[in-house]
Amino acid sequence: MYTLVTYDVSTMDNNGKKRLRHIAKACLDYGQRVQNSVFECKLDPAQFATFKARLLKIMDEEQDRLRFYNLGNNWHRRVEHYGTKKPYDVDGFLSV
Repeated sequence: MYTLVTYDVSTMDNNGKKRLRHIAKACLDYGQRVQNSVFECKLDPAQFATFKARLLKIMDEEQDRLRFYNLGNNWHRRVEHYGTKKPYDVDGFLSV
């Protein structure tokens, strides 16, 4: 399933700055950054559950926000891109 993850972490103190780094790192482990606090991830249900649990463990529900948009497997019809930087093709060839 294709999932869009967005977050807003309060960075008013050092703990918030640490949470922000940890959430960004977790998102990079599962997907591609498309904007500062927006990631596109292609996950199976088990990966999604693990990823979501990891983010929820990091965040502070009193200060931070997380949003998950599940676009499903037919996401190509739901995503349009305009402007700079070619979009990330999750189904494309991966070169290491």
